[in-house]
Amino acid sequence: MNTEKSRQLFKEAEKYIPGGVNSPVRAFKSVGGNPLFIKRALGSKLYDVDGNEFIDYVGSWGPHIFGHNPSFIKKALSDALENGTSFGAPTELEVKTAKLITELVPSVEMIRMVNSGTEATMSAVRVARGYTGKEKIIKFEGCYHGHADFFLIKAGSGALTLGVPTSPGVTKGNAADTLIADFNDIDSAKKLIHTNRKEIAAVIVEAIVGNMGVVKATNDFIRQLRGLCDEEKIVLIIDEVMTGFRVAKGGAQEVLGVKADLSTFGKIIGGGLPVGAFGGKKEIMEMVAPSGPVYQAGTLSGNPLAMSAGYAALCYIKDHPDLYNELEEKSAYFEKGIKENLKRLNENLTLNRVGSMLTLFFTNEEVKDFRSAVKADTKLYGQYFHEMLKRGVYLPPAQFEAFFISAAHSKEDLDKTIEANYESLQEISK
Repeated sequence: MNTEKSRQLFKEAEKYIPGGVNSPVRAFKSVGGNPLFIKRALGSKLYDVDGNEFIDYVGSWGPHIFGHNPSFIKKALSDALENGTSFGAPTELEVKTAKLITELVPSVEMIRMVNSGTEATMSAVRVARGYTGKEKIIKFEGCYHGHADFFLIKAGSGALTLGVPTSPGVTKGNAADTLIADFNDIDSAKKLIHTNRKEIAAVIVEAIVGNMGVVKATNDFIRQLRGLCDEEKIVLIIDEVMTGFRVAKGGAQEVLGVKADLSTFGKIIGGGLPVGAFGGKKEIMEMVAPSGPVYQAGTLSGNPLAMSAGYAALCYIKDHPDLYNELEEKSAYFEKGIKENLKRLNENLTLNRVGSMLTLFFTNEEVKDFRSAVKADTKLYGQYFHEMLKRGVYLPPAQFEAFFISAAHSKEDLDKTIEANYESLQEISK
């Protein structure tokens, strides 16, 4: 496989961009080698600058639930461009998109648009602090909620991949206000709450984690957490930046049968464009300026391009109720094929899947929390990644990330990937 143009571009990029990339996990550091520079994408396929074609399971890290560049989103963007890219003033599309999200997600009564998942989560925490008058928050080890200072403490995603769970530049004050509990361990959360009684504003959690690999909260854990927050008058924030409209129409909350006080969104609600949002109970959201005293602002928030793409995506979801059945069938077929390969090869690896999100962990232990996730063999995953790449399959360049299946993945795509999986596992076990 010729990747000379990508290699040259990366060499040039390193002169002007830190590490040659604008987001760390793109750099291939944890799998070795140089990143591929992508020229275009369509459906289930990526095409790099050297002309190589790949079946893509990254999907821009989750938003491309319909596949790359679907015609209805292109049309929505084209129509929006005719009127202008940004006004810094309200538009009808913002209202329509907000209303549609409140219809689709039962726990959301009001919502505020922002420009990224990080903006959404940091704003949700600020609102929770303003609403409760308390300062401390609890997060769970291995959950990633963006790169705001108070989240970069034992985080997942790129921070975990690069071995920097606590980033330099995070102040001791921020660290002191962020308490760390163990995911899927309700006793660890109870202990922190009881030790810091009347001081905790919010608990934030990925109910289905995608950033230490795919790990689902147990029903008992998430329900007890909900009850604990109710008892102690703590705002429960469920981070659905990755899972919202991905694992189900109502996100992780629908899958697990729980309602958040505040939810955060991103990815799919922008139809592939930069976007985020936070929303929840009306009484909490009315704390946000200009309704209330908690300040949050953004010049490009709710811009017409992101709203047009997002509204088109959400309308498609609303109008195609069979979408999630289709994704489940494809994802279950894929999971079955990988598990059959593991059995044939006598490989005892762990495959976690929730809906159209999954992770193959290079460990023989059940992965249910941060401690079990980090036992995975990242070096072996790196070898596997490159073997799959040779066979035309583009996976996340990091062990601790999710694979995403889209409606555009055909049976032929899945079969080719299952075959490549068998050959790649066979190769790295020699």
